Amino acid sequence: MPIISQFYGITIRMFYKDFQKHHGAHLHIEYNEYTAVYSIENIKRIEGKMPQKQNRMIIAWMEIHKEELLTLWKNLQNDSKFFKIDPLK
Repeated sequence: MPIISQFYGITIRMFYKDFQKHHGAHLHIEYNEYTAVYSIENIKRIEGKMPQKQNRMIIAWMEIHKEELLTLWKNLQNDSKFFKIDPLK
Protein backbone atom coordinates (compact mmCIF):
# COMPACT_ATOMS: atom_id res chain seq x y z
CA MET A 1 0.00 0.00 0.00
CA PRO A 2 2.50 2.60 -1.13
CA ILE A 3 1.80 6.31 -0.80
CA ILE A 4 1.73 7.75 -4.28
CA SER A 5 1.04 11.39 -3.37
CA GLN A 6 0.28 13.74 -0.48
CA PHE A 7 -1.09 17.28 -0.46
CA TYR A 8 -3.03 19.54 1.92
CA GLY A 9 -3.25 16.78 4.53
CA ILE A 10 -4.60 14.26 2.01
CA THR A 11 -2.75 10.94 1.66
CA ILE A 12 -3.27 8.90 -1.49
CA ARG A 13 -2.41 5.20 -1.57
CA MET A 14 -2.70 2.56 -4.22
CA PHE A 15 -3.61 -0.92 -2.91
CA TYR A 16 -2.86 -2.50 -6.25
CA LYS A 17 -3.45 -6.11 -5.10
CA ASP A 18 -6.95 -5.17 -3.82
CA PHE A 19 -8.66 -5.21 -7.22
CA GLN A 20 -11.12 -8.02 -6.40
CA LYS A 21 -12.93 -6.04 -3.71
CA HIS A 22 -13.30 -2.84 -5.71
CA HIS A 23 -13.22 -4.32 -9.24
CA GLY A 24 -10.84 -2.09 -11.13
CA ALA A 25 -8.20 0.57 -10.77
CA HIS A 26 -8.78 2.58 -7.61
CA LEU A 27 -7.17 4.67 -4.88
CA HIS A 28 -7.51 4.65 -1.10
CA ILE A 29 -7.51 8.17 0.28
CA GLU A 30 -7.21 9.43 3.85
CA TYR A 31 -7.83 12.87 5.27
CA ASN A 32 -7.91 13.26 9.05
CA GLU A 33 -10.56 10.79 10.26
CA TYR A 34 -12.05 10.34 6.78
CA THR A 35 -11.28 7.46 4.43
CA ALA A 36 -12.61 6.80 0.96
CA VAL A 37 -12.01 4.75 -2.16
CA TYR A 38 -12.03 6.41 -5.59
CA SER A 39 -12.31 4.80 -9.01
CA ILE A 40 -9.50 5.91 -11.31
CA GLU A 41 -11.38 5.09 -14.50
CA ASN A 42 -14.59 6.93 -13.51
CA ILE A 43 -12.90 9.55 -11.29
CA LYS A 44 -15.50 9.30 -8.56
CA ARG A 45 -15.81 8.18 -4.95
CA ILE A 46 -17.08 4.62 -4.74
CA GLU A 47 -16.85 4.04 -0.99
CA GLY A 48 -16.40 5.99 2.23
CA LYS A 49 -16.76 9.66 3.09
CA MET A 50 -14.73 12.78 2.41
CA PRO A 51 -15.41 16.46 3.16
CA GLN A 52 -16.68 18.33 0.08
CA LYS A 53 -13.64 20.64 -0.18
CA GLN A 54 -11.18 17.75 -0.10
CA ASN A 55 -13.39 15.71 -2.45
CA ARG A 56 -13.18 18.50 -5.04
CA MET A 57 -9.39 18.67 -4.67
CA ILE A 58 -9.05 14.89 -5.04
CA ILE A 59 -11.26 14.85 -8.15
CA ALA A 60 -9.28 17.73 -9.71
CA TRP A 61 -5.97 16.00 -8.94
CA MET A 62 -7.23 12.71 -10.40
CA GLU A 63 -8.41 14.42 -13.59
CA ILE A 64 -5.01 16.07 -14.05
CA HIS A 65 -3.12 12.81 -13.44
CA LYS A 66 -5.54 10.19 -14.81
CA GLU A 67 -3.13 8.78 -17.41
CA GLU A 68 -0.30 8.56 -14.87
CA LEU A 69 -2.61 6.84 -12.38
CA LEU A 70 -3.69 4.25 -14.93
CA THR A 71 -0.07 3.66 -15.97
CA LEU A 72 0.99 3.23 -12.35
CA TRP A 73 -1.90 0.82 -11.72
CA LYS A 74 -0.86 -1.31 -14.72
CA ASN A 75 2.80 -1.20 -13.69
CA LEU A 76 2.04 -2.38 -10.16
CA GLN A 77 -0.27 -5.14 -11.38
CA ASN A 78 2.69 -6.45 -13.37
CA ASP A 79 5.23 -5.93 -10.56
CA SER A 80 6.86 -3.27 -12.68
CA LYS A 81 8.08 0.27 -11.99
CA PHE A 82 6.63 2.24 -9.04
CA PHE A 83 6.63 6.02 -9.18
CA LYS A 84 5.10 8.85 -7.17
CA ILE A 85 2.77 11.39 -8.70
CA ASP A 86 3.12 15.14 -8.18
CA PRO A 87 0.81 16.65 -5.56
CA LEU A 88 -1.86 19.24 -6.25
CA LYS A 89 -0.26 22.68 -6.10
